[in-house]
Amino acid sequence: MPDHLHRLIERYPTLAVCREDLRATVELLTGLFRADGKLLLCGNGGSASDCEHIVGELMKGFLKRRPLPATEGARLVAAGGADLGGEIAARLQGALPAIALTSSVALGTAVLNDVHGDMIYAQQVHGLGRAGDALLGISTSGNARNVLNASVVAHARGMKTILLTGRTGGKLLPHADVAIRVPADGVVEIQEFHLPIYHALCLQLEETFFES
Repeated sequence: MPDHLHRLIERYPTLAVCREDLRATVELLTGLFRADGKLLLCGNGGSASDCEHIVGELMKGFLKRRPLPATEGARLVAAGGADLGGEIAARLQGALPAIALTSSVALGTAVLNDVHGDMIYAQQVHGLGRAGDALLGISTSGNARNVLNASVVAHARGMKTILLTGRTGGKLLPHADVAIRVPADGVVEIQEFHLPIYHALCLQLEETFFES
């Protein structure tokens, strides 16, 4: 199996300081997906876009086609008939369940207007999160209050928390089960490291769960 984390550090040697936390993150997520858990993601601004990007890599084929197992194809044929069910089965790809909490515009603006802006993600974690799930919070400063609130709710619901952040980890650091702290302080430099990191994580998970 290709070691995408090793390849990442070969390309970005300064990320060697993140090696153990990267592997811990893959281990945590591998256990989660094997136990039928799901990953919730949240962040602000560019980090919100990163959440959407990650979901796109996990919920469909990234570098692999991820064809459905024959048993799933057979169920689709049984549900929709040989033509329709067979066509759907041929087009569906294997998925690792992940939800970007950044996408709930109606709910998010309702919470912002009716409750408080800092509760946008916490409310969704409360409604969607279950024991055995995980929350990935992305914050370049480590101080995003809405991500912090969501992390507290996640732990209260028996979830694990992962933090992708900058050098210090900020106020979120004590609330993270695993924290990937890139060796940078400026927002631009931190975000430039975040993208290859989450690509490597998604690739490693794809290698683990899908043969082709």
